[in-house]
Amino acid sequence: MPDATPSPRFSLAALTVLELSPPDMIEVAAEAGYDAVGLRLIPATPEEHHFPLANDRNLLRRTQQALRDSGIQVLDIEIFRLKPETRIVEEFAHILDIGAELGASEVLVAGNDEDLIRTQDNFAQLCELAKSRGLYPHLEFMPWTGVKNLEQAASVVGAARGHGFDNACLLVDAFHFNRSASRLETLASVPPEWLRYMQLCDVAGPIPDDMDEILRQARQERCFPGDGDIDLTGLLSALPKGRSMSLEIPTDGLRRQGISALERAQRALTKARELLAAL
Repeated sequence: MPDATPSPRFSLAALTVLELSPPDMIEVAAEAGYDAVGLRLIPATPEEHHFPLANDRNLLRRTQQALRDSGIQVLDIEIFRLKPETRIVEEFAHILDIGAELGASEVLVAGNDEDLIRTQDNFAQLCELAKSRGLYPHLEFMPWTGVKNLEQAASVVGAARGHGFDNACLLVDAFHFNRSASRLETLASVPPEWLRYMQLCDVAGPIPDDMDEILRQARQERCFPGDGDIDLTGLLSALPKGRSMSLEIPTDGLRRQGISALERAQRALTKARELLAAL
């Protein structure tokens, strides 16, 4: 019998083409052959160049028009940082409203708090706030944050699920999975309903000893799928089939060489499709 597993949707992540405004990003995604985009409604750092989509109604209208004209969908919105001082409703309700207005379904969340109990409480509150809007918060583990690896992320998501928030989910980014030394055996034990999408990329070389170098690689120097050293075959085999894939692949070296955002997006998608075909 033929394989009935649906083909994954591919989404262009904001970090891959961070220089583009949301409407331009949507146009590039459509031209390159993507199904969706991820929109950064909250900047990841104070220093990054940011397009204030959540607070600029004209930019929001242009973005919505670009979505309608292209047929591109919004997969996820980012980046919701849970910090010790975070006030969930005050900081995030408006952003979630914009995400729902744009048609997003997934929310990317980072745990920037060393207190995992407080992170559990804040994540559960965010899940409660997002549920009425039809959104699924995904906690992403990153080795330099308070939620450093898959095991810690699973404990936070499991706590939220245990309190009845069935929209609590976990996000696996191939880079962070590798650089946090998380294990495929742990991933295999994660319930598939916790994993609605993933972030796909690659990275070259062993895990650096310096956390600053890991952070630099994460934000500036990843590889297209199959061009690095991550066991992507093992990772994808351990994840549920048919899930959407966000291609988050910053390649600042190529950008500085004059390689356009469109060409970088096309290369990312081509390599991702080649990897899946090889599986």
